Amino acid sequence: MYPAELVKPMREDLTNVGFSELHTVEEVEKAIAMEGTTLVVVNSVCGCAAANARPGARMSLQNSKHPDHLVTVFAGVDREATDKAREFMIPFPPSSPSMALFKNGELVHMLERHHIEGRPAEMIAENLMDAYNEHC
Repeated sequence: MYPAELVKPMREDLTNVGFSELHTVEEVEKAIAMEGTTLVVVNSVCGCAAANARPGARMSLQNSKHPDHLVTVFAGVDREATDKAREFMIPFPPSSPSMALFKNGELVHMLERHHIEGRPAEMIAENLMDAYNEHC
């Protein structure tokens, strides 16, 4: 577990633009089951989350279409919530950071760490916007 004061600014990178934090298994189950589209960001303390994932997620929201719901779990902090979110992302292996788009509870798009690491935030945003245009 990481100290709360360490991850606070990393959480705020997403909550300041409208993401809701999920801390429990029940919150994750409820979020995934919501009608419409839900973007789940598995946040992380790693450098690629700071340089690529969080900025890419934020930039993607500038699209004309975007998910109805924005939620996040924090790997290494909200362990049970993160594990539950990852269950919904099967068959993809657990990775952080990662991003998953659900439509009416069904996984329709996935960005794993290897899609994020080493790629500019703009490319991640474009990938997400393409998914929004198709599914939202």
